[in-house]
Amino acid sequence: MCFTEKKQDLVFKKPFSKRYIWKKGAQYGLWVVIDVLFCSAQIERRMELVRVVSHNTHKRMVACLQGQIGTDAEKRHKKLPLTALSQAMQDGGNQLGEESLIGKMMEMCGDAENRLASELMQHEMNIEKEILDPLNQLAEVDIPNILKQRRQLAKLVLDYDSARARWLQATKSIISGTNTQALTAKADSLKEEVDEAMNKMELCKDQLSADMYNFFSKEADYARYYVMLLEAQADHHRKSLTLLESVLPTIQAQQGDCTVSYCCVSEITTSET
Repeated sequence: MCFTEKKQDLVFKKPFSKRYIWKKGAQYGLWVVIDVLFCSAQIERRMELVRVVSHNTHKRMVACLQGQIGTDAEKRHKKLPLTALSQAMQDGGNQLGEESLIGKMMEMCGDAENRLASELMQHEMNIEKEILDPLNQLAEVDIPNILKQRRQLAKLVLDYDSARARWLQATKSIISGTNTQALTAKADSLKEEVDEAMNKMELCKDQLSADMYNFFSKEADYARYYVMLLEAQADHHRKSLTLLESVLPTIQAQQGDCTVSYCCVSEITTSET
């Protein structure tokens, strides 16, 4: 005998020995069932695998960043290698002076490198917010919490079995015992412990069932993070290319003008000598 309890698109069925979650597949019209008690070990192994690969991927993504993760925009910009290169080029241009072709090109190109550094900073901050933080939440918080609940449920099941065994033993003692009133009182007390243990077990089981369903229902969202990484990289490279294409004509034209001026000065100097 069992009963059902509808919650949104879920139907919970509670037989005495099993616990199921039924969900109608939105895309394929299939009915998916998760047996918490009988399939939890397999689900736990899969979730642990997802946790490990998410953790490793997060670690490698952080290693690819040039800025310092977790810092504000100004500090991150200052720590970028491109910013250091830009500063060195601009300092060199200032030292050589605008009358030097090398100095003028260093100053102009250094400014372009600084703008590229700003674009890179925005790109990495977006990666951190949209991809790294959710992956870290998944690997270090969400999945560990579910696995912790799974271990807690196993403990509560043992507590329930132990309390029920003591209660059954007490009820048997009533039949064979002489002090029926005291034995009955003890059995009633143990029955309350059984009820309390069962309530705790059911609450934990319900929460675990909901969290596990929530996890698997978001699997497409978790997979989306890796697509978002490629999309963000493509967008960053497009913006960087657009920036370079916008400044290169001006820099190249300035270089040509300076070269012509330098050649003219050289010819005049040569003719005078």
